[in-house]
Amino acid sequence: MLKKFVYWTGMSDFLVGLGTWGGAVGVAINEPGVQGKFVPLITLGTFLLMAAALLMWSSHDMKTRAPVFFWQGLVRLSAISAVVYAVPHGLSMTWEYGLLAIDGPIGLVYVIGAMKVTGASFVDLLQCKTGAESSPAAP
Repeated sequence: MLKKFVYWTGMSDFLVGLGTWGGAVGVAINEPGVQGKFVPLITLGTFLLMAAALLMWSSHDMKTRAPVFFWQGLVRLSAISAVVYAVPHGLSMTWEYGLLAIDGPIGLVYVIGAMKVTGASFVDLLQCKTGAESSPAAP
């Protein structure tokens, strides 16, 4: 179940990356052109596409590649933290609270799922350690 969840949420991230590219095209063809947004949006969109591909790739060997979706979970949870801070402080729009319902649960599933699949601790996964290599050596 977790394998399919990681795969399909990764697949859906392709849409977000392509949408970000669409936003870049939108600012590029705007009259007058919008400066300072095209390059960051293209770069962000490309990073999102890479993350999507990595999530799909990690779903094929969950135990070994768990740090990939673990860290993606942390990225999603950091976005949630940013929204919780930003909206009340006027740094973001209230519609972004919708991210809490989407990215929050996905982020938690990724983080908790990575720990369950590998048996590794939160700190081990922070260090990209899984399985036997995360255990201290026997005396």
